Amino acid sequence: MQEKTSITNISDNKETVRGYDLSELIKNKSFVETIFLVLKGNLPNANEARMLNALFTAAIDHGIGTASTIASRTAASAGNSMQAALAAGILAMDKSHGGATENAAKFFVENMGEKNIAELVKSLKEQKIRLPGFGHRVLTHDYRSDTLFSIAKETGFYGQHCALAEEVGVELNKISSKPLPLNVDGAMAAILLDMGFPWQMATGFFIIARVPGLVAHICEEKFGDVGM
Repeated sequence: MQEKTSITNISDNKETVRGYDLSELIKNKSFVETIFLVLKGNLPNANEARMLNALFTAAIDHGIGTASTIASRTAASAGNSMQAALAAGILAMDKSHGGATENAAKFFVENMGEKNIAELVKSLKEQKIRLPGFGHRVLTHDYRSDTLFSIAKETGFYGQHCALAEEVGVELNKISSKPLPLNVDGAMAAILLDMGFPWQMATGFFIIARVPGLVAHICEEKFGDVGM
């Protein structure tokens, strides 16, 4: 069986990525620009690169109390390799952490044509269905979402999905007994959709963003030499 891909081609001592010479990408393009190229098939313009860079930065780490960080640090403290500890952290991501970005994006896509957002939110609350992308264990207001939406407006990526996310947040907090802020997962989801990415890719973006943070936690655990 011969596998085929349109992403990368290696032949005659030359490698191309999406048709671009890898040597030229190394010399002239940033990591974020090249990630955009690999995922979308074309190089980003300045606004796209800035927005994607902001999204990755916003999710790079969120403290020691997240499921992925705890899993990675626990694995590292038991003497596992970097790759094993990193894999443990990634595998700890699911619907309540990491996967919430994808679930929120799917929710926004499915409800984009909804005319009565207040009634939708009320109905979901009555059914005790948690809205992905809203709420936070510690924060009553997620400043990361504010910053991302500010950049989205500056770069032209505050579109219909971002507007929907904010409208859902307003209606949700009218009937909630506690603050349920639009969190970074929800903001990332809306912006990625308005950038033209499919909702099915959203978890991948979160993983790309969080891996450097996990590597840092693993190293801190290993260098601290406390262990289990």
